[in-house]
Amino acid sequence: MRSRFDQDTEETFFWLPEFVRVMTTQATEYTPGSQLTVISSIVKRAVRETLILWAGLLLCGGLALFMLALNPSRQLLWSQTGESAFLPQIKGLTDLAGGMLRPRLRLVAQEVREHADVSPFGVNVFLEQEVEQAKREQAVQLASEAGFRWLRQEFTWEDIEVHGKGDFEDRRHEPARSAWEKYDHIAALAERHDMHLIVRISNPPAWSRAEGNEAGSYAPPDDYRDFADFAGAVAARYQGRIRFYQLWNEPNIYPEWGNSTIDPEGYVELLKAGADAIRAVDPDAVIIAGALAATVDMDGTTVPGRSFSDLLFLQRMYDAGAAPYFDVMATQGYGLWSGPTDRRMHPRVMNFGRPQFIRDVMVANGDGHKPIWISEMNWNAAPEDVEPRYGRVSLEEQSANLPLAYERILHDWPWLGVANVWYLKRATDLWEQNRQPEAYFRLLAPDFTPQPVFESVRAYVASVGGQD
Repeated sequence: MRSRFDQDTEETFFWLPEFVRVMTTQATEYTPGSQLTVISSIVKRAVRETLILWAGLLLCGGLALFMLALNPSRQLLWSQTGESAFLPQIKGLTDLAGGMLRPRLRLVAQEVREHADVSPFGVNVFLEQEVEQAKREQAVQLASEAGFRWLRQEFTWEDIEVHGKGDFEDRRHEPARSAWEKYDHIAALAERHDMHLIVRISNPPAWSRAEGNEAGSYAPPDDYRDFADFAGAVAARYQGRIRFYQLWNEPNIYPEWGNSTIDPEGYVELLKAGADAIRAVDPDAVIIAGALAATVDMDGTTVPGRSFSDLLFLQRMYDAGAAPYFDVMATQGYGLWSGPTDRRMHPRVMNFGRPQFIRDVMVANGDGHKPIWISEMNWNAAPEDVEPRYGRVSLEEQSANLPLAYERILHDWPWLGVANVWYLKRATDLWEQNRQPEAYFRLLAPDFTPQPVFESVRAYVASVGGQD
């Protein structure tokens, strides 16, 4: 029995058997002139039918594009690709189709035991840079009013153990004072507003390296015991007041590990030393791994000044035995060039969904019971005269994106706990003066003027009740 396909094929290419017959018929049946005429007629009909076929396909394709360009379809495309422009949406659609051919990620949400069922609303602060206590108080007050329950604050090693090992007096200015003084004030402010501090311990002093800052101002110390001793001193001082400690920041990218090559195994040694020291003085402490930065670089472990894939870095951490030395994994959550609804998943694509790849690596290594926290999250609203190094959105898009990011976290990622916005404010407008794109992640201007995104986040948090 002939299939419909066979019938359609014969109708579409009806000319093919006739062409073969004419070409194989003995010359006595056709003169050379009549044979050429028949062949010409067949070719014309073939070209005409082919053109009709392509015209039909183009018409159907154009109609499909027209339907996709209509507002309801555009909204659907935005909800899947995070792209607002039409052509990037179409490109995103093809990326999503390609993603269906890749293996599904193993997220295993039900395994997470602790530190995921918490308020997700956190914000990065630079309170140590505020000279006046009143400005620190104002910053924390505004963060609290916006609904944030977590403050991610660096307890800067070089700012506390300033002049040498065990020396916690700050003699950089007269009169000399305790280097702990402003950090004591920061801890008291968090307590006053019933907020949790996530204390990031990083940025070693120059004295901890034989090469000083020539090794890179963020380079690790020569002796990891120095780091462990400092981390232990911080935990001992704030035991019972501060519980969450993050050891380092972005160890997989330049320049956060100094000028040498990226060293996953070296970071695990530092993590172990710090975690052991903190737990020795505060068994209730929660250790957060240094946040991994999304990157597709592959040569950072062999070429100085380069970075190394966050996914491969994490796998090498596990291979080096890191699992017992952290309670929470951390990653960055920048949206960069697409919105928070971008559901494309490709290891070489940087978008808001990337923490799912980190989760997949954790589950593969038997660490599915631990959550992920986002250390830094936002979209960059750089003006047109500023380099769009981190992507570029309008102030209105930025103010819409952050609430949508939290919405996705709350509804789609039960294995993710705190997500810290980058950042509340800076103490000065130096970044603005230098036209640095980093300035335009801010929620508040240096003079405390709220940006539209501050108001939108405050309204969103209020609408969901803070998720305490």
